Amino acid sequence: MVKPKVSFEFFPPASEKMAEMLWLAVERLAPLDPTFVSVTYGAGGSTRERTHSTVKRLRDETSLEPAAHLTCVGATKTEIDGIIRSYWDSGVRHIVALRGDTQGDNGKYQPHPNGYANGAELTKGIKNIADFFISVSAYPEKHPDSASRSADIEMLKQKVDAGAGQAITQFFFEPEYFFRYRDAVAAAGVSIPLIPGIIPVINFKRIQSFAATCGTKIPDWMIERFEGLEDDPQTRKMVAATIAAETCQKLAAGGVEQYHFYTLNQADLTYAICHILGLRPSAAGF
Repeated sequence: MVKPKVSFEFFPPASEKMAEMLWLAVERLAPLDPTFVSVTYGAGGSTRERTHSTVKRLRDETSLEPAAHLTCVGATKTEIDGIIRSYWDSGVRHIVALRGDTQGDNGKYQPHPNGYANGAELTKGIKNIADFFISVSAYPEKHPDSASRSADIEMLKQKVDAGAGQAITQFFFEPEYFFRYRDAVAAAGVSIPLIPGIIPVINFKRIQSFAATCGTKIPDWMIERFEGLEDDPQTRKMVAATIAAETCQKLAAGGVEQYHFYTLNQADLTYAICHILGLRPSAAGF
């Protein structure tokens, strides 16, 4: 069995208690030698300073490679360019470039009139400033705002042409969606690594809300597995670990060797899934 590569996503803490939970998760997962760890960026830059400080702390206090999320929402090119330069100056060399989602009343994305319009423009802007490694997003079930699957893949191609080095997918629950998307992307001439995004289902209702927002289908079989577990968190965790591990094993059988875990700042489920996949902690840790 090929030892898989993994990466982990965290979100910046909003309180001391949440910061403690985050760093416990980092400490738990770091010995699995992730290729990188990413830190999310809130809508409209709402977590900008917390994202920056979390990335800087990861850079300064651990041996992990931090990747900073950056979006186009609610900021001018000048403001975003300043953030990009500050990351480079602080030693960060990896950015996850995203269009981002608006919180507007009409539910539609509106680019800032003086900002970057989308992920492709942002990727090009980053590369114009410094030679960052750039990860971008990909959507096995199509981005909700894309007019069609082909338009969705065309946007990915534009991001690659602008300098993206790899793509991380939105989470999904049917491996077949990923395989079909991988084939379509390859047929379109896109050859950068395509990393499946995996989300352990810590809170099923919360995941249902996430899925509705990003266009991810929750299959009936999954709904049935979580049925009746609203007040049984221990069993829910076991079911969640089983589902995610099964998904990863099916992906591995189809040739996948790298996974990106959306941890939600909780380590136990992600650690258990990685263990099932054959990963064991190194002695190095941080």
